[in-house]
Amino acid sequence: MAEKTEGLMYKNHPLRRIGNMIYFGSMADPYIILMQVKETRKEKDLDVATRVTVELQRTAPDLRSRDRVVKKSEKDSLYAAMDISTIWLERALAGK
Repeated sequence: MAEKTEGLMYKNHPLRRIGNMIYFGSMADPYIILMQVKETRKEKDLDVATRVTVELQRTAPDLRSRDRVVKKSEKDSLYAAMDISTIWLERALAGK
């Protein structure tokens, strides 16, 4: 019997993209990362992110959207954004 795939996983956390928004983490956890691609440039046939905002957010449904943001930063590449996202999410979920 085939296993059910949950979609793309990165470092044991789900990774979902909706338009220019990238969600990293599970809504079942107390924290997630929201990345938003603000600017891109063409590199041959591909769009490469040149400005990405990163937010560590609480997932509590009773909080207002602006109260959910714990940390916020802006990076100059998707690689740098994923790097800081992994660190922030692991630390938040570990309670540090």
